[in-house]
Amino acid sequence: MRILIVEDEKTLNTTLSEGLRELGYQTDEAENLKDAEYFIGIRNYDLVLTDWMLPDGSGLDIIDQVKEKSQRTAVVVVSARDDIESEIAALKSGADDYIRKPFEFDVLVARIEARLRFGGTNIIEIVDLIINPDEEKIYFKDEEIELKGKPFEVLTHLARHRDQIVSKEQLLDAIWEEPELVTPNVIEVAINQIRQKMDKPLKIDTIETVRRRGYRFCYPQVA
Repeated sequence: MRILIVEDEKTLNTTLSEGLRELGYQTDEAENLKDAEYFIGIRNYDLVLTDWMLPDGSGLDIIDQVKEKSQRTAVVVVSARDDIESEIAALKSGADDYIRKPFEFDVLVARIEARLRFGGTNIIEIVDLIINPDEEKIYFKDEEIELKGKPFEVLTHLARHRDQIVSKEQLLDAIWEEPELVTPNVIEVAINQIRQKMDKPLKIDTIETVRRRGYRFCYPQVA
């Protein structure tokens, strides 16, 4: 899962990023609104953790951009503002949670995990297809499908963003820890494994190739 951290306090930004990476999350770090908007424009995130007060604006200003791209992406606002009015304002702006500074890292992680579960990043059910990311299992009409590793992660990511066309670059950024060290053909290899190990035996289509743009989850196809 990939998290975008938007925090202008460099020490806190680094501490959060390193702590989340140790727990298995992939993170990107932005220290201002402009950089945050850039990352949101090029990558898909499971969660955005943003400070309210940034050097060039308000962290609340990116909520609409995040939600317009994917309603499934959770936004958690952190702020030194400890009044009820500010918390209400953040939630009314579309934030999924509000955490007051200073906070304990373990508490923050628990809130993030709870929000990710609530946001639908656990079990995905699409008609008779069930994807369980926590256990890395897939079921089709109660039959378990053997698909593990990166192909499983690619399928899961596309299923979570099934209302979007996802480019190879976005898949690399979302799934590979160091996307700059691998070539885009690893996506083609993963897609081919999905089709060979899952689609072909089950006689279904789960992923559509959109020429020059990327891939889209297409199950079930409507006649």
